[in-house]
Amino acid sequence: MTRVVALGGGHGLAASLSALRHVCDDITAIVTVADDGGSSGRLRQEFGVLPPGDLRMALSALCAESDWGHQWRDVLQHRFSGDGPLGGHALGNLLILALWDLDPEPVYGLDLVGRLLNARGRVLPMAAVPLDITAQVALDPDRLDLCTEIRGQDGVAKTSGHVRSVALIPPDPPAHPEAISALAQADWIIFGPGSWFTSVLPHLLVPKLRQALVASPARRLLTLNLEMNTLETRGFSAVRHIETLREHAPDLRLDIVLADPTIVDDVAALEEAVAGLGARLVIADVSNPRTPGAHDPLRLAAAYRDIFGD
Repeated sequence: MTRVVALGGGHGLAASLSALRHVCDDITAIVTVADDGGSSGRLRQEFGVLPPGDLRMALSALCAESDWGHQWRDVLQHRFSGDGPLGGHALGNLLILALWDLDPEPVYGLDLVGRLLNARGRVLPMAAVPLDITAQVALDPDRLDLCTEIRGQDGVAKTSGHVRSVALIPPDPPAHPEAISALAQADWIIFGPGSWFTSVLPHLLVPKLRQALVASPARRLLTLNLEMNTLETRGFSAVRHIETLREHAPDLRLDIVLADPTIVDDVAALEEAVAGLGARLVIADVSNPRTPGAHDPLRLAAAYRDIFGD
């Protein structure tokens, strides 16, 4: 049985989990806990809890392929409308909050929701406390050496400047021990896809989590995004994504970098950058032709299956 640990947050992690559940039965998602916007931000501010939104999305992506699993997934993802106190909240966020109010150990509540969904794996927070992301951002495209600090995941994700680097507050947060254990026992560790500076790189900034990632005997795979030029990564190429990964975690080595052909404008340059991480470049059609910028779960699952079988 192949044991896979997937790291990330939001829609990107949900995409990899939706694919992985087709090719393996032992999946653990380790989810960023720095969200400070929307429903998660409101609940975090009012109750002092981990932001539940990305955790909820990961659980929903792992739901059983059955009427029961799909129905409960839709219930968890249901978002209340209107301007009242419930407006904008996802029901799953409130359910997770209620479970945490009954038992403050976050994994206990997440496991209960997983049982409700008959989930194909577990979901763990990457840290035991809520985190804040800070970014050094160049607001003038002609002066990338002049940076301003922006604090908060929501602010970084929506910045109009060029993100140069990110850090966490607190800088040495406690990694969740079950996340450390999962990494030590994994056969494969999957990074990405996802918002580069606010969902993928933050895992490398939790010192004990990063140490566990480097020390794990698992093979490591990076799934590159389908959209290179986002608000967070304005002007980035696939090569620049690899360079920023090396800048934030120079001691991390990968085995495979998976890229869709649509994002590869210079194969030789990308192969060279990937080789600098100790990895091999795999180019495969993993995009959804009907939804630009989105991975196709079955195509991505097929790519993972082929890579795991090598």
